[in-house]
Amino acid sequence: MHKFLRTIGFSQYQKDKEIEKLLDKLCEDLSGLKRIQIDEESNLCEIRREVAPGMGIAVFGEMDREGKFQRSYYYPYLKSNDMTSEVSCSIQRHTERETYAGLLDEFKVGISLIFYIDNSFECRERIIDHHPLDTKDVCLSGLAVSGKVLLPIQKTEIQREKARVAAMDRNTLLEAAKNGDEDAMETLTIEDIDLYSQASRRVMKEDLYSIIDSCFMPCGVECDQYSIIGEIIKIDEKKNQITKEEVYDFTLECSDLIFHVGIGKKDLVGTPEIGRRFKGQIWMQGIVNFTEPVE
Repeated sequence: MHKFLRTIGFSQYQKDKEIEKLLDKLCEDLSGLKRIQIDEESNLCEIRREVAPGMGIAVFGEMDREGKFQRSYYYPYLKSNDMTSEVSCSIQRHTERETYAGLLDEFKVGISLIFYIDNSFECRERIIDHHPLDTKDVCLSGLAVSGKVLLPIQKTEIQREKARVAAMDRNTLLEAAKNGDEDAMETLTIEDIDLYSQASRRVMKEDLYSIIDSCFMPCGVECDQYSIIGEIIKIDEKKNQITKEEVYDFTLECSDLIFHVGIGKKDLVGTPEIGRRFKGQIWMQGIVNFTEPVE
């Protein structure tokens, strides 16, 4: 059973047999099925079933000779239409399945951001048709099985503007350092030493979450899972049409990135409000938009 199914409102399904029955029911109607022929003997099919607006289960498999859909794997998804990054994205196929991972060298985060590509069917379609995989932008979303609401750090508008300017300057320095600018590397090193010194002094007297405004850190052994703290800038409440469970769809700003995070209402500790912060571990997925559409 997929760990993040509860995120989209399927917390009642605890056993593989229950999930198999659910998937069988969702795949009874083959309307909307997408299919591409990989070679003479094999094909790839995708069925998506929404259980709430922009949220559902994607099922992949193969159509056999008798025209029957043979399911191979599935995963829950949360769709986002908000652009997160315009940085060029590298795409790599996973080893065991016809799925893909995206990699962003995003200066705002300071790490190579790896995520599970939600429109993998389109990626495979482009590869078969020999279309380029040049990306225009990426829309990211995350699924969380648990999370907490933190109070915001009190800031004036002047402090917010100073933080935005400092972030832009740091991004410029990071880009220059990546291109081999030694002065930029030295400046960044000195800034990091000063920042570490300031944080070490403040943590002796202040709470950690009053010092750290937001964070974006790899978490665990899987490369597409992250521990985040981000400011809630929009809240959407959705209801799973099958289980009637309620789900939050947060729009977050974290390390100057905008992305969505979904979490079940029962799995969230605290009362979410715009301006407050969300803290949790997420499985990052995203939609890659390509520069050239497939004709």
